[in-house]
Amino acid sequence: MLAKFFSYFIPINVVKKNSSISNTLEVTWNNGELVLDSKNTNYSYGSLQRILRKGLKYIGFERIKKFENILVLGVAGGSVIKTLADEIKFKGTITGVEIDKEVVAIANIYFKLNEIKNLDLIIDDAFEFVLKTKNKYDLIIIDIFQDTTMPNFLFEDFFINRINFLLNVNGFILFNTMVINEKDKKRNLDYKKKFDGNYSLRMYPKVEVHNELFTIKKLA
Repeated sequence: MLAKFFSYFIPINVVKKNSSISNTLEVTWNNGELVLDSKNTNYSYGSLQRILRKGLKYIGFERIKKFENILVLGVAGGSVIKTLADEIKFKGTITGVEIDKEVVAIANIYFKLNEIKNLDLIIDDAFEFVLKTKNKYDLIIIDIFQDTTMPNFLFEDFFINRINFLLNVNGFILFNTMVINEKDKKRNLDYKKKFDGNYSLRMYPKVEVHNELFTIKKLA
């Protein structure tokens, strides 16, 4: 494919769409990879796939393989779901929650997300979904951005407590955050303090420059 070849020299735009939630969405060939970007940041594949893959690796691919239920809050193009299905060969149930139906349409057309048989993809607000769901999960991946902004609710006690309730004992939270300034750094340090001795928390700073990852294991 010529576009893929030339993308090693210059990014080749495939499609550009407007979204009421994510504003501008672009699918681009970049360095031989098809990626999904918003106006100011990578949404799926490219650097974001590398970030979340590192997080999954910290938890352990073999451990993840044995899980039964995984919840992904913030799907975008579905790069982390592709890692779970294609690389880790996860056979349990993946529930993906994405608020932006335009993103889901792009993910299905360009990244074939609808071909993953063990994926249940739900168009809903993540906050609303976690209030409603009756299921418990072995791994909860939180990757929610509107361009470079993270919604405040992700760091509030009510949401954190609800996520902790939905997590099985010995299960993990993988939380991808963006740290651009001192305010973001303080926000993450405050978040870290919200977990007591029932949790084992690790923070991985400077993953792909501006991203900071948390892995949190529920011990009891």
